Amino acid sequence: MAVDTIPGLFLHAVKTYDTPAAFQHKKDGRYVSVSHREVFDAVDKACLGLTALGLAKGDRIALLSENRLEWVIADQAILAGGCINVPIYPTLPGNQVEYILRDSESRAVFVSGGEQRQKIEAIRSKLPGLQHVITFESSAGDGIITLDALKEKGSQVTDAPPYDERIATIGKYDWASIIYTSGTTGEPKGAILNHWNFVSNVLSCGSSLEIGPGDACLSFLPLSHVFERTGGYYVMLYRGVSIAYAESIDAVPQNLLEVSPTVMVSVPRLYEKMYGRILDAVSAGSVIKKSLFFWAVGVGKTYVRELLEKRLKKSTKVKYGLAYKLVFSKLKAKTGGKLRFFVSGGAPLAREIAEFFYAAGLPILEGYGLTETSPVITLNTFEHFKFGTVGKAIDGVDVRIADDGEILARGPNIMLGYYKKPDLTDEIMDGGWFHTGDIGYLDDKGFLTITDRKKDIIVTAGGKNIAPQPIENLFKTNKYIVQAVIVGNRRKFISALIVPNFDHLTTFARAAGISYNEEADLVNEPKVIEKIQSEIDAMSTHLAGFEQVKKFVLLAKDFTIEADELTPTLKVKRRTIETKYKEQIDAIYAS
Repeated sequence: MAVDTIPGLFLHAVKTYDTPAAFQHKKDGRYVSVSHREVFDAVDKACLGLTALGLAKGDRIALLSENRLEWVIADQAILAGGCINVPIYPTLPGNQVEYILRDSESRAVFVSGGEQRQKIEAIRSKLPGLQHVITFESSAGDGIITLDALKEKGSQVTDAPPYDERIATIGKYDWASIIYTSGTTGEPKGAILNHWNFVSNVLSCGSSLEIGPGDACLSFLPLSHVFERTGGYYVMLYRGVSIAYAESIDAVPQNLLEVSPTVMVSVPRLYEKMYGRILDAVSAGSVIKKSLFFWAVGVGKTYVRELLEKRLKKSTKVKYGLAYKLVFSKLKAKTGGKLRFFVSGGAPLAREIAEFFYAAGLPILEGYGLTETSPVITLNTFEHFKFGTVGKAIDGVDVRIADDGEILARGPNIMLGYYKKPDLTDEIMDGGWFHTGDIGYLDDKGFLTITDRKKDIIVTAGGKNIAPQPIENLFKTNKYIVQAVIVGNRRKFISALIVPNFDHLTTFARAAGISYNEEADLVNEPKVIEKIQSEIDAMSTHLAGFEQVKKFVLLAKDFTIEADELTPTLKVKRRTIETKYKEQIDAIYAS
C-alpha cells in the first residue's frame, strides 16, 4: 500500500524493518529494546480498545504525557482508529490544559500518570464532554482506565477486520492532529494537520537525511511539539532508525553515554548549553590546553571551509586528523562516541556555535518551519549546506519573500487552518501561500536566512528597524550571559534584559573582591554591571550604532516555562517578559 497516512507509515516500518530494537526505553535502571512487532501488537489492541469504548472516526483524543514509548502507542492507536490526536505539552498548567480540552472538544485523554493525571482530575468536572481518561500507570482510580486494561479490552474484540484493512479506510486528507501553538503572542490556536501534511514532510525530509536502520536517535524534546513528532519520531520510524527515549532533559548527558546515538534532534538551547560547558572546561584548563584547543578549532574551521568548497588540501586534512585525535574526539566521546550529526530547529542558531560544532566533527543541520507547516519548510543537508542559513526548501515546498520581507510558503505540508478560527485562517493564508510571520531573504542559490519574527521587529523613535534575535543570539555566546531580551520599541534607543550566568559571575565577583550574601545580590553591584557592559561593548563593535545596547537590567533569575516566560520549546514569550518587567524597562528610559 502507498505510504500516505501515518498508520500506513507505521505499518510500512513494521513490515520493512521488523527489528528487535525499534525503540529503547529505560526500565529498572537500564535501556531495554522493544521490537516493531511488540509495538505493533500493542497499537492494534489499544486501537480496538478505543473502538470498544465507543470512540469513532473523527473524535478528538488528547495526549498529555512526557516522552515515552507509551506516547507512540497511544498516538498510533488514536490515528489507526481514524481519530484525531490532540497533543498537550506536559509542562502546561491545569487551566491551559482545560482550555485545550474544551476548545478541541476531546472525548478522551491519555495521561502518563502522577502529575498529569492530577491535572485532569482537578478539571474533569468542568469538562462534561470528556468521557474517558486512560492512564499509562499500572493501576487506576475510579473513572480511569489503564492502558493495559484498554489493550485487554481490545484483545477481546474478535469480529474486527485486520489492522491493514481498518487503516485502509483512512484517507490521506483526513484530519490527523490538532496541535495548539505555543502562544508566544497570545491565546493558543489549534492548527489542523491532515495525514498527508505529516507524511509528505516525512518523505521529503527522510530522503534528504542520510539515516537508516544502522542509526539510533535519542529523543528528549516534547513529542507534543511538531518538530520532535515529525523529525524525531515519524522520520526516524520511516527510515528504520532506533528511537531511544531520554529519562528527562536533565538526564540527557548520561543517556547520551548509555544510548550512543548517531543522530539527535534538538532546539538551539541544547547546543548553546553544550558550547558554554565546553568553553568553561577550556577556560579552567592550563595555558597549554587552551592553546591546543583554539589551535584545533582554527584547523577545524579551515577544514570545514575547504570541505564545503570542495577544495580540501592534503595538508589541512593531516592537521585536522591530528586536531580530531587530540581534542575533538574527546568532545565526541561525551555524546556517546558515535554521533554523526545533530538537527536543529525551532529557533535561530548562532552562526558561531554552528561553525564550532561542525569544526569539532559534530555538524548541526539547521532547518526552519512552524507548527502550521508540519513543520519543515527548509533544511540544510550535507549535499546543500551553508552556514548562517536554514537551508533550501525541501522537495515539494515553495518559498518566496513578500514585498515587506515576510517569508511565504506553500506545499502539501501546509495546515488546513486553525480550528474554529476561520478569520485567523483567512488572515494567514493568501492564494495558497502561508504567511509565516518571519522576516528573511533568499540568496541566489536558494538558501534562506531568517532575520527575525515580523512582530518582534523593533522600530525606534528615530524610525530605525532593528531585528532583536541576531543581537540576542550574539550575546548568548558570552560566558557571562544566559539569556538576553532586546527591548526598545518606539524608544530612543534599544536596551536589554539580561539573565547572567551566575557560575561565572560569582567567580568574577570573588576575583574582584565583591562581597555578597546571595547570588541575586550581584545584579545590583556596580562592578558587575560595569563588567557586563564591557562584555556587551566588546561583542557589539560590528553592529551599527542604533543596534548597540546602551543600557540593560540584570535579572536575578532565569526565565522558566512554569512562570509562563518560555514556550515548551524554550522560546521567549516577549509579550509576557515585557509586561512582567515593565517597571524595570520604564526605569531604564526614565533615567
